[in-house]
Amino acid sequence: MKQLLIFTAVCLMFAFQANAQSKKKKDQQAIKSMCGCYEVGFNFAETFEYSDDENYVPSKVKHDKALEWVQLVSDDKEKIVMQHLLVVGKPDSPRIIKHWRQDWLFENTDLYTYNGDNVWNYVSLPKEQVKGQWTQKVYQVDDSPRYEGSAAWIHEDGQSYWENAADAPLPRREYTKRSDYNLTLRNNRHVVAEEGWVHDQDNKKIIRKEGVTDVVLAEEKGFNTYKKVDDSRCLAAQNWWKEHGANWAKVRTKWDNVFAEKQDLKLNAKVDGMPLYAHLFSEDFDSSEDNIAKTIDAFILK
Repeated sequence: MKQLLIFTAVCLMFAFQANAQSKKKKDQQAIKSMCGCYEVGFNFAETFEYSDDENYVPSKVKHDKALEWVQLVSDDKEKIVMQHLLVVGKPDSPRIIKHWRQDWLFENTDLYTYNGDNVWNYVSLPKEQVKGQWTQKVYQVDDSPRYEGSAAWIHEDGQSYWENAADAPLPRREYTKRSDYNLTLRNNRHVVAEEGWVHDQDNKKIIRKEGVTDVVLAEEKGFNTYKKVDDSRCLAAQNWWKEHGANWAKVRTKWDNVFAEKQDLKLNAKVDGMPLYAHLFSEDFDSSEDNIAKTIDAFILK
C-alpha cells in the first residue's frame, strides 16, 4: 500500500511538471507570435474626466496607422527580446524608425516601477508571487526604461492573453502637449489570435506628488490592432536591423549593466539640450561601447 502511494505521488509530480512545461511552451509561442510584419492601427480616446477646472481641455481622439516590423532579437528559455521597427514613407523608398522594445522574462523577480518625474524605483518581488508568470518590460526608443509588470498568460477559446497594470511615463502623444499630469497607470491587455494581436488599454492619467494621494485627472481608452501581413512588406526593416542591430546590442548591454545595480533610477530628460534618443539616433554618433556608456551615464542622476 505504501509503495502504491509513493508511486501515485511520483506520477502526479511528473504530470504536474509536464503540464507546467507544456503551459510554458504555449506562453512562449504566444509571445513570439507577436513577431513579424503588421499593419497597425493606433486608437486613443479620453473617456472620462475628473478635473475641477472648468477650462479643462481633454486630449483629442487619435487615430493613426503604420506598418511595423517586430523583430525577434533573442529567444532564450527564460527571456524573449522583441524590437519594434516602424516602416514609413513611400514603399519604393521606405525609412525605418526604431520604435519601442518589449522583453519577456519568465518568473522574474526584479522590476523597475515608474514613480513619476523620470524616476524608476527598483522592486524585488517574492519568488512565490511570480511563479508561472512572465514579466513584460517595455523600453523607450533609446532602450531606457518605460514600464514593467508581471502576470500569467492565459490560453482559452482559441486565444492567448496577458494583462497587467503598471505605472508608466506619459506617451509621446501626450507629453509633447500635456503638462497637467505626470504619470499614466496603464492597464494593458495583450490578446493574440490567428490573424494578429491586439494591445488593449484602459489607462488613467494621474497627478502624483510625494506625500499626497494620487489624483486621477482623466481616463483613456487605447485599442491598438496588429493585423498580420506578408513579411516581405517589411523587408526594409529586416535589412535595417541586420545593419544596425549590433550597435543597439551595445546600448542594451549598457542598460543591462545599469539595471543590474538594482537601485532606484532617476534620469535627466535632456543633456546638452537633447533627449537621449536624439544623441543615439544622430548619424554622426560614435557607437563605440565606451561612447555609448559615456552618453547614457550622462543621463543618469546619481
